[in-house]
Amino acid sequence: MNRSAPSDVKSNFPKGLDQGLWFIPLGGSGEIGMNLNLYGCDGKWLMVDCGVTFGDESIPGIDVVMADPSFIVERREKLAGMIVTHAHEDHVGAVAHLWPQLKCPVYTTPFCAAFLEYKLKEAGLDGQVPVTVVPLGGQVEIGPFKIDFITLTHSIPEPNALAIRTRYGTIFHTGDWKFDPNPMIGAPTDFAALTKIGDEGVLALVGDSTNVFSEGEAGSEGDVRESLIELFSRYTARIAVGCFASNLARLESICRAAEANGRHVCLVGQSLWRIAETARRTGYLADDLRFYEATDAAHLPRDKVLYICTGSQGEARAALMRIASGNHQDVSLDEGDVVIFSSRVIPGNEKAIAKVQNHLAKLGVEIVTTRDHFIHVSGHPARDELRHMYQMIRPKIAIPVHGEAMHMRAHAKLAEECQVPQAVLVENGTAVKFENGRGKVMGTVWSGRLAFEDGEVVPFASAMLRDRKRMFYDGAVVATVVLDDDGEMVGDPAVSVLGMNDPVGEEDWDEVLDRAVNRLPKKARRDDVVVEEAVRSAVRKAFAPKRKPVVKVHVVRV
Repeated sequence: MNRSAPSDVKSNFPKGLDQGLWFIPLGGSGEIGMNLNLYGCDGKWLMVDCGVTFGDESIPGIDVVMADPSFIVERREKLAGMIVTHAHEDHVGAVAHLWPQLKCPVYTTPFCAAFLEYKLKEAGLDGQVPVTVVPLGGQVEIGPFKIDFITLTHSIPEPNALAIRTRYGTIFHTGDWKFDPNPMIGAPTDFAALTKIGDEGVLALVGDSTNVFSEGEAGSEGDVRESLIELFSRYTARIAVGCFASNLARLESICRAAEANGRHVCLVGQSLWRIAETARRTGYLADDLRFYEATDAAHLPRDKVLYICTGSQGEARAALMRIASGNHQDVSLDEGDVVIFSSRVIPGNEKAIAKVQNHLAKLGVEIVTTRDHFIHVSGHPARDELRHMYQMIRPKIAIPVHGEAMHMRAHAKLAEECQVPQAVLVENGTAVKFENGRGKVMGTVWSGRLAFEDGEVVPFASAMLRDRKRMFYDGAVVATVVLDDDGEMVGDPAVSVLGMNDPVGEEDWDEVLDRAVNRLPKKARRDDVVVEEAVRSAVRKAFAPKRKPVVKVHVVRV
């Protein structure tokens, strides 16, 4: 098998984007999360998914990160539409933030459409975004693309693979999936449709790599439910379960296991209430399931309450961290209570999860993870399921996505074992053109990251975020100098050093800044910009070479 890999040269912009069939990922390749994929056909473009990922410690205070869509925004008039494969945040979470730049119609199935409605209302876009609801197993035509929606199984209702048909061939985009024989919520995998697509001939499979290192199969939600019933029976104090809010099958499994043990379920976290309401509206939660508010559950006996909480990935502002830190106004846990982490660890979140677990341990709370008991199955395919998919689809080309570099390389090797003639390794920004039954890396386009900050979308390279990062590592200095109109110093300057030791000392700053100003020619001292730069330079030199703080200078004239 021939494996093509992307070039390290980021300035190699591809030519001929208005001709032929292309695939360009802008997010979700080389990482898990933040999915944003583009398919181009004769100059028209189709976007598949528009998601977010978690913020990390590289830029403090940023919780929501998304792919930079600048490449396609510049070609907005050629963007025929966007398909959202399912309602997970890493596939739908950026739609409300980025749609004002994209202005394209959106297509998705009923559950995701109902979930997206909440997010658009929150963003002030209610009624503005044209959303077409596609029935399960439905078909749509978007520009030069004819798309079949194929029902699979995952950890949320209505996960869809896409058969994207063009005059150059069919691309099969798997989305997030697994083969669950007993999914508990939602329809089972449509194996007949998958077999039919494979028999018709598939040019390329663009597929999920998340669980490529796991042998066997991901497992069934039905088995988890039985295991949770037995586990809950062991405890007589409060039980709290951390899970992904969007894992609706797990939410129902926890509820049924609680019911079997005489416990009442309390949802703790706004996203849990939102997903539960979406599920009720679309018929995926039974009417007999009742959820309590945290204030109501506080009055129940310890052996009668079960909390379902957001924050299984250690998110600082989610319910579990606030409970563990003693900062939740309605929920508290004590010695003898138990917290069950019914989710996988997303790579990169290990430290955050350990932090919340350590806080819980200090409270004397028992912690149960997947190391201790069977409490989770993944929503992504293990190796046997990947093999089965390749046996049905039989593509000429495999393009691994939805994984870090090591996942995607392992996926390419597995595709080789499944007799796929070619695998193309990509990263965000890689431009792949399909010609003569082959995929070729033709260059790269701009790809980057955006942060959602105070209601606005901000580039990672913005001065604000750059300064925040510098302040986090190197501190900040605020210096004020007072001059008369002729540029003579009036009184002593004021210097505040924030977040680090002061290498000069309060009294000696007078001499440092007085010397910096008086070195300037008299005419230059009348120019605030020149004085500001002279003071800034002097402050930076005082901290060099160990630190490079953010320096803010105020020049006051009297």
